[in-house]
Amino acid sequence: MNTPIFSIITSTLNSEDYVERCVQSVLGQSFQDVEHIIVDGASCDSTLDRLSLIDDSRLVVLSELDTGIYNAWNKGVDLARGQWILFLGSDDFFSDLTALQLIADQILI
Repeated sequence: MNTPIFSIITSTLNSEDYVERCVQSVLGQSFQDVEHIIVDGASCDSTLDRLSLIDDSRLVVLSELDTGIYNAWNKGVDLARGQWILFLGSDDFFSDLTALQLIADQILI
């Protein structure tokens, strides 16, 4: 994969109820030049099972113990290859599938 424009970093811990909606809101964007990095703090629910069902090369999942959200975000930054980094909570989502296109239109002039 070439260097993406956007790296979206999401920290998760036991987010089985929300993580799929979060990931689909990123991968379903009209602007496709993106990677979504999920840094999971070793969830003990079905978060990882749900993520494993998503077959998309733009999704990167790392699961290991961390010391909190900032530690997880820093791990995500270390993995990020994008020109721009955005953080998205595991229970958050893009409400519009053109959100990244709107951002790209402003920064890629």
